[in-house]
Amino acid sequence: MANNKLPIEYLERYNDLKPFIINRLKEFKNVKKEDYFYEFCYCILTPQSKAKNAYEVQKLLQEMDFLNCALDVTYILRDKSRYIRFHNQKAKRLLESRIIFNDIKNVLESKLNQYEKRNWIAENINGFGLKESSHFLRNIGYRNLAILDRHILRHLTYCGIFTEIPKIKSKKHYIELENEFISYSKSINIAIDELDLLFWASSTGEILK
Repeated sequence: MANNKLPIEYLERYNDLKPFIINRLKEFKNVKKEDYFYEFCYCILTPQSKAKNAYEVQKLLQEMDFLNCALDVTYILRDKSRYIRFHNQKAKRLLESRIIFNDIKNVLESKLNQYEKRNWIAENINGFGLKESSHFLRNIGYRNLAILDRHILRHLTYCGIFTEIPKIKSKKHYIELENEFISYSKSINIAIDELDLLFWASSTGEILK
């Protein structure tokens, strides 16, 4: 890791967006426990799909009380207005999640730290690696977990942390990259959670989740 400064264009944007970023992180922290399941659903939906569409589907699932209704929601996911890629597979995983979520709740309520909880989810939940597990936990208020998708890695490379955009090869490699991200965030005195939302706002023009 060579650079210990945030490029000026990011710094200016951060100064403009900081109140909104801090507020969004507070909203994550204040998510009600009964809504954790739907945040989990959101993270099932997001891979290779638009975050906005995943959020729209999440809201619909909440409205229909999906946790307590064993319904095939494929038709919702394939609707053009909120299209989710791989909708058949993801609809199946959403149904499965209703059954396994009690196990996840038990882990969340345990005394494990955030990294141990993330590891359990990544090792035990089909389709959830460290990235998706980090995303879910961040969205319910956990901090200091890196969500290393290609967009974040591209921004980190631009910031000088990496010489080229890394291709994550293993769990060990993911954690090594995460540690470099954490080290960089400490050197510029901005938490990785704030940088994550800053980078997403730089890519999309909005702070979502």
